[in-house]
Amino acid sequence: MSTQDFVLFALRHPVLFVYQVIQWILSKVLSPTPPPRKAHLRRPKIAVIGAGLTGVPAASHCVGHGFDCVILEAGSRKNLGGIWSRVNNTSGLQIHSLMYRFHPSVTWKSGYPNRHQIVSQVEQLWRKYGLEEKTKFNTRVTKVYKDLHGRWILNDPSNGRFDGVIAAIGTCGDPKMPHIPGMEEFKGEICHSSDLDGRQAKGKKVIVIGGGASAVEALEFVASEDAEITNVLARSEKWIIPRNPFIDMLLAMNVFGSETNLSWLPEWMLRRFFYRDLADIAPPPNSKKGIFTETPMVNDEVLDLVRSGKAKWLRGDILGFEPDGVRFNRRAQGVPKGGPGREELIEGDMCIMATGFKRPSLAFLPDEVFQPPYEPPNWYLQVFPPEHMDICADNCTYVNAIGSVGNYHIGIYTRFLLMFLVDPLARPKEKWMKRWIDMTRWIKARSPTGAFDFFTYSELIYWFLFVIAIQPFRWKWAPFVLFGIGGALPLAVVEREDKLRKGNGVVH
Repeated sequence: MSTQDFVLFALRHPVLFVYQVIQWILSKVLSPTPPPRKAHLRRPKIAVIGAGLTGVPAASHCVGHGFDCVILEAGSRKNLGGIWSRVNNTSGLQIHSLMYRFHPSVTWKSGYPNRHQIVSQVEQLWRKYGLEEKTKFNTRVTKVYKDLHGRWILNDPSNGRFDGVIAAIGTCGDPKMPHIPGMEEFKGEICHSSDLDGRQAKGKKVIVIGGGASAVEALEFVASEDAEITNVLARSEKWIIPRNPFIDMLLAMNVFGSETNLSWLPEWMLRRFFYRDLADIAPPPNSKKGIFTETPMVNDEVLDLVRSGKAKWLRGDILGFEPDGVRFNRRAQGVPKGGPGREELIEGDMCIMATGFKRPSLAFLPDEVFQPPYEPPNWYLQVFPPEHMDICADNCTYVNAIGSVGNYHIGIYTRFLLMFLVDPLARPKEKWMKRWIDMTRWIKARSPTGAFDFFTYSELIYWFLFVIAIQPFRWKWAPFVLFGIGGALPLAVVEREDKLRKGNGVVH
């Protein structure tokens, strides 16, 4: 880009220009340096399970800080990028990309990039940090166990031996396609919301079954296809918030990570200024479904489509398919699932099953990490099982959250693991990991979702700061863990501590 083109771009797109500058600065300051090709990387050696939006960045942080790793991916090379490699080409971010910078070196060219841009950023990261030669595709992990020397083995020793494990399998696996009575009698087309590429909806009466994020994506698809009418059949109310990064970040600033005495204020404002005349499809006031209980949908177009008459958002229960549509028990606001309503036939000649995805299983981990009351997501910092501080299940244990998708916590969790592995004095003991979990449960005892089933990004940052501040031997690691800088100093201190321990005959 010439100087003249650069100036013209800055003048025509000032906000985007500032965003690009911010991303460039973050990349220069916070991105770890890629290792030279064929560089000898030291231990600890980390096994990363999954080559998606979490696994690739986590591996890049490992090698960028000089530690060896191997990525094991169940799928083929075309599955690089995780769930984003398998969704529709029309899929894109619902939240602003500022809240989806899964690595410091990621550079978005727009506020809401599409699937192709997201996958390309993962692939660029994969190549930049030399992860091609460290990735084993078509390698499904079914068992994780330790050898006699305390090193981790995944499936069998042929995959190597590791000091730590990062499980990065995500929360979205295979499409969930439930069977509904009468589906075989429906004369129209039935497909899953992740299988819309190449399909035609122009002029059709479309039925969307489901009321979550997949339903929003399906609704955007049929709107772009100029369908005649779209009926979204949702079992219950779910919060929709504006596609506005400022509002989304304000909601994520609730450090308590749950409903509070002031939660009525943002909820009232959403009903008054965002839903307005459509407040009937919002969760009812004084219900158990507050804004800080489930992951909200982020979209502006949904309510506009309903107002324009191009779509209807209906609440109720699916009774079954008929040749010309879906038999539906339509319920009023606040009436629970299965409650009384008005039965009607929703006509359609195309049905999109926006029923989400199956959650990938962590069953390959050792049995002891699933023992109540310390089973996922009730783990240390939500991702470290108390029995094994050398396992990090990043971005695959959470249930609901606000402002926490794909941000820089991937690097923080990875560096926490590295700190635990290289510094014996900074390692958490099992009893103290459990005490932290108990303390968090006590703090959030009045939360309708429990301590770990919902959190905000501010609460996540509070967890990080607290866990570092409470243990003096971690203070030297704070710049490294939180920002990825200054790792050489604490490593040098640990090396001197090791020499002192060995000189005094202390074995760890």
